[in-house]
Amino acid sequence: MAGFRSLARQVRDPRGDLALRRHSLRKCLERFAPYGHRATWHHLCARHGIGPDDRAPDPGRLVAAVDELEEARDVWLAYEEEFAERRRREKHNGLRRPGAFDDWHRRTWGGNGIARCDDPAVHPVAPLGEVLRRLITALGAAPGAVCPVCRGNRIVWRQDLANEPWFGPVCTGCGVVVPRPVLTNDAVRAAKRIRGVELASVA
Repeated sequence: MAGFRSLARQVRDPRGDLALRRHSLRKCLERFAPYGHRATWHHLCARHGIGPDDRAPDPGRLVAAVDELEEARDVWLAYEEEFAERRRREKHNGLRRPGAFDDWHRRTWGGNGIARCDDPAVHPVAPLGEVLRRLITALGAAPGAVCPVCRGNRIVWRQDLANEPWFGPVCTGCGVVVPRPVLTNDAVRAAKRIRGVELASVA
C-alpha cells in the first residue's frame, strides 16, 4: 500500500494520467484528513477550484491542493513528535495514565479528524496548515471560551455526531468539533445551555 509521500509524488507527476493524479490525491486523504475524509476533500476542492466530480481537473490545481495538504501534514507530524516526547518525559516521571487531553489525541492518531467537521460542507476557509497551527497553539495554552480556529463564540453541544466523539461542542461558525480540552468548563456549560434552548425552540 502506497504511503502519503508516494501518493503525493503521483499527484505531482506531470507524466501521469489526470484521472490517476486526482485519484492519488483522494488516496492521500486516507493517510491524512484533518477535517475527516469528506470534509477535507470538500475543503481542497473549494479552495483550489477543483470540481468534486471532475475526473480530469487542471493539474496545477491538483498540485496546489496536495501542497496545502502536505504542508498541513508537516505541521501535524512536528506536533506528534513533540507530543511523543512529552509523553516519554511524563512516563519517566511516573505519570502513566493519560488524561483527557491524551484521550483527544488518541482519536486523532494518524491525522484523521484532527479538526473534525461533522458536516462535510461546513469547514474553515483558512488553509489547513493555519487551522492546525491555531488548534495546536490552543492545545498548549489555558482553556478558553471561544473556538480556537475561527475565534467564534457560538459553540453548541451536539449529541448526534457522525464520528467519535459521538457528542461534544461544535463551532457553528467554522464547523469544527472543538476539542474538549481547549474549552473552559463554563464554555462547555454554556454550549449545553444553547443546545437546550435550541431543542426547546424546535419542539
